[in-house]
Amino acid sequence: MPPIEEVIGYSFRDKDLLRTALTHKSYAAEQSSADCNERLEFLGDSVLGLAVARYLYGEHPGRDEGHLSKLKSFLVSRQNLAAWARSINLGEHLLLGVGEAQTGGKKRTSILANSLEALLAAVYLDGGMAEAERLVLGWLSSSEPEEPEADHKSRLQEMIQKKHHRTPEYEIIRSEGPEHDKNFTINVRLGRKVLGMGSGKNKKEAQQAAARNALDYLEHNELGKDEI
Repeated sequence: MPPIEEVIGYSFRDKDLLRTALTHKSYAAEQSSADCNERLEFLGDSVLGLAVARYLYGEHPGRDEGHLSKLKSFLVSRQNLAAWARSINLGEHLLLGVGEAQTGGKKRTSILANSLEALLAAVYLDGGMAEAERLVLGWLSSSEPEEPEADHKSRLQEMIQKKHHRTPEYEIIRSEGPEHDKNFTINVRLGRKVLGMGSGKNKKEAQQAAARNALDYLEHNELGKDEI
């Protein structure tokens, strides 16, 4: 397996910074070390946001803020970051605690997404914004969608059916405004549990927003049988 520097096309001057970016908190805890990638992840989130915003602003001069925000939301989502991480085989380069590694941490969406942000921050600190943007642009070139929200509903349904053998339900909470300019608010639930809520100019857009929020919720929370 080639080293991660070779994969991303960047050679670190500060190798310790790279090691920190690849160190999950579970490994740091086992080694009784304070050096893990959480602080870098915090910085990388902002570096990524700026790089993606600049890219979208330049590439879509005719688009309004709403459309650009939707594109940006998709591109910086946990699912998309994890996909980028998998494309460079980042999981295999991470330092994980024994328990985390044994339970599939190298493939876990949240760990991959967070570690990618940490790696990006490390590149930024070591080589500057130009190098960080070069890295992001390489990932963006193969992932920008025509309709960034088109598959949130299907992804949510697949996830829930696989885990719970049930189908999520959508409910209109309210609709506001005149007929030609309505705004819908919809929630998505599984049984009694509301998983997410979203708004949009039509029912389809609101459902997609609700599904996206539900996916974000489920990424960080497990549903108990007593909740649904």
